[in-house]
Amino acid sequence: MTAPRSFDLIVVGGGIVGAAAFYKLQRRHPAAKIALLEKEDILSDHQTGHNSGVIHSGLYYPPGSLKATNCVRGRHELVAFAKEHHVTHDICGKVVAAATEDELPMLEKIHGLGQQNQIEGLERIEGAAVREIEPHVNAIAGLWVPCTGIIDFRAATTKMAEVAMGIQPESRVFTSIEADNFSQSETGVTVHTKQGDFSAKGLVVCAGLQADRLARKDGLKLPERVVGFRGDYYELEDHAKHKVRNLIYPVPNPQFPFLGVHFTRMTNGDIECGPNAVFTFKREGYGKMDFSLKDTAEALGYGGTWRLFFKNMSFGINEYRRAFSKRLFLKTLQRLVPSLEMDDLRVGRSGVRALLLRPNGDTKDDFRIISQGRSVHVLNAPSPAATASLAIGDHIANEVEAQGLLS
Repeated sequence: MTAPRSFDLIVVGGGIVGAAAFYKLQRRHPAAKIALLEKEDILSDHQTGHNSGVIHSGLYYPPGSLKATNCVRGRHELVAFAKEHHVTHDICGKVVAAATEDELPMLEKIHGLGQQNQIEGLERIEGAAVREIEPHVNAIAGLWVPCTGIIDFRAATTKMAEVAMGIQPESRVFTSIEADNFSQSETGVTVHTKQGDFSAKGLVVCAGLQADRLARKDGLKLPERVVGFRGDYYELEDHAKHKVRNLIYPVPNPQFPFLGVHFTRMTNGDIECGPNAVFTFKREGYGKMDFSLKDTAEALGYGGTWRLFFKNMSFGINEYRRAFSKRLFLKTLQRLVPSLEMDDLRVGRSGVRALLLRPNGDTKDDFRIISQGRSVHVLNAPSPAATASLAIGDHIANEVEAQGLLS
């Protein structure tokens, strides 16, 4: 057996949160040798590479929560990083559009949250002002959020890893290497993989859709379970792209655990419409018929999944119907942009988001980062984690230092 490859610290997971942790830790500890392990052939190949590419403002999150504070701080850091390292991005702004009178109370609530979270430039506007920004939108009122933007999150992830390795040439990024198990001693940790063992003083795990499984392998007693929800997108055909200038969001339904279908101009000029949210039978399955017996059995054998289903039964049925009906998806989109037609849409990509679901079916968990022994685990990092990634990286670095894992 070959000797373990030895580092000062190992980060498992090459999404944007893992890359941000790698980058922040390397900046704070330039002499440390850090390894980043990613099981896919490239970085950012799951949640990071399949999201809508939005730099979120921090508008929706409870004041004082980790989501709110890290999103706002992380957004400023991410934009500065993108400018410094020439990552494609655009601070184009977005509108949150209220289509009907019954959405106004929720619009006002979101406006209040945004004010408490100190979202710069946030403005309550009337329908005519919404249409000045997005002429094809149906709205009686709205919010203008000028600090929201778009970015290439894959490129940002790659650049964070590149900059970190530029600080310390003995640090490494390993792709196509999956962490199978862990063992800990008083002085260090070992990551076991099919390609051999990796050893270090400390471990950071940012595993996204596999976060709960790797946490349990590292000895954490975790009552929650990650459940995946697939989101499908349509794209606007070239002849219809003029109907959306930048970003258009609905007023979210407070009874539904997702923000709702929205319109996003991507950094390459495409316009995406979506996503919906349907239970997925495979955690890393991006096709509508993808299936994993293990993932399905774990999810459907968990009481929290069924409690979530029962709480959101009507929403769930409607989401599934839309997943298999372009006409129903179009009807949802027409609520905000009435002039859209069937031939304006083509099928786009899909993504899967990880929800750390409590046994009672509650999805409203904050970012969750915990330490145990010589490990730090990111257990829950849903949206806006990509926007907040650099701030989350600081949070992780603080935990690493508090545990003395790099001393």
